[in-house]
Amino acid sequence: MGKIRIGISGWSYAGWRGDFYPDDLPQKQELSYAAEQLDTIEINGSFYRLQSAKSYRSWYEDAPAGFRFAVKGSRFITHNKKLGDAKDALANFLASGIFALKEKLGPVLWQLPASAKFDAERLANFLELLPKDTEQAAKLARRHDGRVSDPMLTPDRSRRIRHVLEPRNESFWNPELVRLLRNHNVGLVVSESPDWPLFEELTAGVVYIRLHGSEETYASRYSDRELDRWAERVVRWRDGGEPDDAARITDRRPPQRKSRDVYVFFDNDQKVHAPKDALRLRERVGGQ
Repeated sequence: MGKIRIGISGWSYAGWRGDFYPDDLPQKQELSYAAEQLDTIEINGSFYRLQSAKSYRSWYEDAPAGFRFAVKGSRFITHNKKLGDAKDALANFLASGIFALKEKLGPVLWQLPASAKFDAERLANFLELLPKDTEQAAKLARRHDGRVSDPMLTPDRSRRIRHVLEPRNESFWNPELVRLLRNHNVGLVVSESPDWPLFEELTAGVVYIRLHGSEETYASRYSDRELDRWAERVVRWRDGGEPDDAARITDRRPPQRKSRDVYVFFDNDQKVHAPKDALRLRERVGGQ
């Protein structure tokens, strides 16, 4: 049976203190507090700069058994290099310490800028680079350069690494995108926002959903009706099916699976909606 995990995009937000986080909670305990209530969280800091192995080890220790971290891929790769000529930068990212997450390592998210248009050749070359497990990742990580001050090059054991792609440009509404992602078993992110297109095409064994706000990106609260709808969709995906009204790019049937793992992250972090909406959605799917 596939597992549904529901969480938040990041955990360190000043506006959450005294609201989601108790007034007297030390800031260094915010991750452990959030991880006790949710079972997955996106690490956002890895998007902005290379993190350290020390940080990844600390995050591992702060999360309980059974928890999963999604790790956001470097924007130097997605935004600066636009996925091109990315081998060395990917090596640095992999060497920076993600192996320290061990069994708590969940999917790696590659978020593209809204300005990035679909380029089949560029994307295909990037997908070819992505390691499918920690052994492949360690081999590539050895190419790291001096930007990684404390490289971690040895995983504790061989583990699968899942990757997901979040495009934000209408040009990705292209059947070739689906073919490429399915060939590489990379998930296409279901990303809801009024500012970019919604894709609900299944391309891998994992379904990765990012809810940024249906009316106002990063700011709007999800209504009970909206959460009821998402709960139904999440359960359908978990059980190996898909919604009848899925926003699909193609009419090609996805690979049949008895079940899928589903990750849901709320990124409507303004006004403290994200953690509260995550808990409300979890209540809806908790018994299913």
